[in-house]
Parts: sequence; structure tokens; C-alpha cells
Amino acid sequence: MTTQTLRATLAQLQHEGLERLDAQMLLLLALQRPAHDRAWLLAHDGDALEVDARARLDALRHRRMRGEPMAYLRGDQEFFGLQLQVDERVLVPRPDTETLVTWGLEVLGNCPHPARVLDLGTGSGAIALALKSQSPRSHVSASDASHAALAVAQANAARLGLPVDFHAGHWLDAVPNQRFDLLVSNPPYIADGDPHLAALGHEPRSALTAGPDGLDDIRTLVTTAPAALNPGGWLLIEHGHDQANAVRALMQGAGFEGVGSRTDLAGIERCSGGQWPLRR
Repeated sequence: MTTQTLRATLAQLQHEGLERLDAQMLLLLALQRPAHDRAWLLAHDGDALEVDARARLDALRHRRMRGEPMAYLRGDQEFFGLQLQVDERVLVPRPDTETLVTWGLEVLGNCPHPARVLDLGTGSGAIALALKSQSPRSHVSASDASHAALAVAQANAARLGLPVDFHAGHWLDAVPNQRFDLLVSNPPYIADGDPHLAALGHEPRSALTAGPDGLDDIRTLVTTAPAALNPGGWLLIEHGHDQANAVRALMQGAGFEGVGSRTDLAGIERCSGGQWPLRR
């Protein structure tokens, strides 16, 4: 790009195939301004794009056009009112997952004592930190098999001042011989050959795929959860848009009661859960 105004730069970015919002956010990042300060761009669209900002913009543009998530370019993502730092070590927290947090908070609100909570496969720490921020009396733990992901989650917890206990390990192996009142998880649930994976190439594959039907990790969680739940405890799991029936069947087959699903803002059954019986 030659020297030009911010208005012309935005037009050029859109001509190259970027959506208008993406173009605005990239330009703001290159200008080292808040990523959503679009009103400032409108008020200064006649300003010239300086050489150093143009260099930053070129680098950001190439990354975005290769499919890198905008959250990685910014280095952060808002989730349930929390600003989380994210990078290629973790999945970008999605708004859909707030459905799981809302359900979890309902469970915690009905618990007669300070609940023990475990977020399995925590990634950036989004679910665990959201629950702790809204239910400070709860004892919240989180686990992940990825040490790199745990480093991101621990840094988010420290920066936000939210005390969460972190454990390294594969699912419930990370917390042997412990019992909880609430287990929550947003596990990998995409089938190995799903065509949508092409659009997710910059995010960690191990946090996305789970066997031929996408249910391998969910089967593991449903099978192992009863040994880690207090009587009356709940298991809540996020899953794919077409997996609710299968996940409910797995939970019912494992002996959970009150099994049901919750929908996201688009009306899609996004998570399913059940309660371990008070008596067996």
C-alpha cells in the first residue's frame, strides 16, 4: 500500500476481501488504538496512515487473510464479562459457551453449601473463571492435559484476581480421589473428518476433534464422572449442534437423572447435563 488516508486504507482492505468490521479492527490495531473504537476512525478517516502503522497493518492483514482468529491478533477475547488473554495455545472462547456457564450458575445457586466445582479441559480458563467471578463462595478447580493451555489459564486467573486451583492431567485423571458438586466441560466434539476443521486450522487440533463421530471424549467424561461426583452432583457438557440426542442417551445410560439440554441464543441445543442420584 502507498501512503493514503485511513478512509482509503479501509476501502483497500475491503477490496482485498476483508469484511468491513474486520478491516476496521485491523486498522485500529495497527494504529495501536482500542480494537472497537470505530467512532474514532470515522472522526479521523481523513488522517494519513503513517509508515510504522502501515507496516503493522500489513503484518496483521496477512495473518487475518490466512484465517487466523481476530482474537489471536488482538491477544484477548471477552467472555461472560471477563477480558481473557488468548493465543494459539488455546481455543478462542465462544459466546455459545456462555450457555454452559449460565446453567452451571443455576446449579450453584441451588447448592445449599459452598460447592466444589471442576472445569475439565479448561483451555483459557474461561468457564472456570466465569463461574468463580459470579459464584465467589464456590471452590473452583480446573484441569487440562495441555501444560501450555494451563499456563494461559493461570495467567488469566492471576491477572483477574480470581482464585482457581489448576491441575495438569487428562480429564479426571488430573484430580484422583476427589469429588465435586459440579463438573463442567467444553470438550473436543468435532468429528475427525469434519469439513469445518479447515476454517479452524489456527486453533489447537487436540482441543477440537474427538474420534470418528466427535463423541470419544464425551463418552469418557460421562463414564468417569459418577466416581467424581457427590450424590446429587451435576455433569454439564457442551457439544456440537447435532449431538444433543446422543449425549442425553449416554447420560441416561450411565444412570444420570433429570437429563436435559439447553439452547444457545440461536436456539440450538448446545449443552446437555444430568444429576447423579442422591442414592444408588
